[in-house]
Amino acid sequence: MSPLDFKKEEKRFYLPPAHPVLADVPEMNFFMVDGEGDPNEPEGAYQHAVELLYALSYAVRMGGKKRTFPVPGYREYVVPPLEGLWWGCEPEAPVSKKDFRWISMIRQPGFVTQETLAYAQKQVAMKKPHLDTEAGRLDSFREGLCVQCLHTGPYDDEPATLARMRSFMEQETLLPDMEGLRTHHEIYLSDPRKTPPERLKTILRIPVRRR
Repeated sequence: MSPLDFKKEEKRFYLPPAHPVLADVPEMNFFMVDGEGDPNEPEGAYQHAVELLYALSYAVRMGGKKRTFPVPGYREYVVPPLEGLWWGCEPEAPVSKKDFRWISMIRQPGFVTQETLAYAQKQVAMKKPHLDTEAGRLDSFREGLCVQCLHTGPYDDEPATLARMRSFMEQETLLPDMEGLRTHHEIYLSDPRKTPPERLKTILRIPVRRR
């Protein structure tokens, strides 16, 4: 059996077109880290969150693959891309990036449990003691109805793509529906350390409801 790869098996959520479309996103499980502050700050809270999420995710993947920890129902899989829920970054109400609030997260297969997370936290604490492993949590999130679009280019150029998404919403008589975790959502398909800014690919989502 080939490794589970959400990007291939659920293309409607991970490979949207470069024009706005509707998507109804079901409940998914994530490792999450809550934080605030400028995501571009070196050694800042966001960088810590990203490092922790990847460390936890790969600890689970390798632990299951090497059978060093019993994970019932384990299936080899590809670690999904980094995602982020953002507050305070709306174009109509811009604030300084240092005032951003966010949840950084990586999706987890359904067989990952709280016990699995506890195992991963112990493994990461031994290998990377500088990370606050208790900041990571496992939670589910049902995003529901959204408008999504693939943005290609620098993150700072996202407002142009968001404007096209809002025009689509007006044409389809849809309203923004920001409540709880339903907020501005980004999925990072490219590694900014290895990809030129003009080639970065990011999925943008806006939660909506019908009028």
